[in-house]
Amino acid sequence: MNDTVDKLVIFLAKRDGIDKLVKTFQYVSKLVHWQVENTHPDVATKAKQWEVASGLSRKAFRSGRFLTGFNAVRRNPGPTTTFRLLAVLSNAGEMVYFFFDHFLWLSRIGVLDANLARKMSFISAFGESFGYIFFIISDCILIQEGIKTERKIIKSKMEESKDSNEKIKKIRVDRVMRLMAVAANLADLIIGLADIEPNPFCNHAVTLGISGLVSAWADSDNFE
Repeated sequence: MNDTVDKLVIFLAKRDGIDKLVKTFQYVSKLVHWQVENTHPDVATKAKQWEVASGLSRKAFRSGRFLTGFNAVRRNPGPTTTFRLLAVLSNAGEMVYFFFDHFLWLSRIGVLDANLARKMSFISAFGESFGYIFFIISDCILIQEGIKTERKIIKSKMEESKDSNEKIKKIRVDRVMRLMAVAANLADLIIGLADIEPNPFCNHAVTLGISGLVSAWADSDNFE
């Protein structure tokens, strides 16, 4: 039975499509800015303004999203001790990310001291990266288990052919979904690392732009 938290999480999830679209605007404009920065400064300035506005809008859309991780751990932590631990670690990191992102947003729009922005950005990015590592580990374990199950079904001759084919199809669809999720989480991990430990690769406009687009559209949620 749905309680107040469940209903709030369902309500907040309705904004995910808008967030993905605005995220696309954010990272396309970043790539445009990089491409025309030296040749068309006026266009580059507009692209930069679009990127910043999109980023701030996304932070507003994500208000309250830290409750999603809390609800995931509360309602469906996993079937085994390993998956429960991974669920706690991954969702805890995501909760830190979304929670401190509120303060980052408020500091950037001038409600809070602007000097807090860098600190809030670091904490938020650290939580994000921490969580994505365990999301990736969890998906990789499930992909491996799916491969083993598929091989057992193929080798077994005791099951009906039609039933076996359906099970194999389901496993393969699940594998594709999880591979997409891993790609999206890896992309977000790169973006997080750019904030935590700036470096020429992660902070390059092309790396960030491509990572942002992959993160927006490789997420398995888009295909459910």
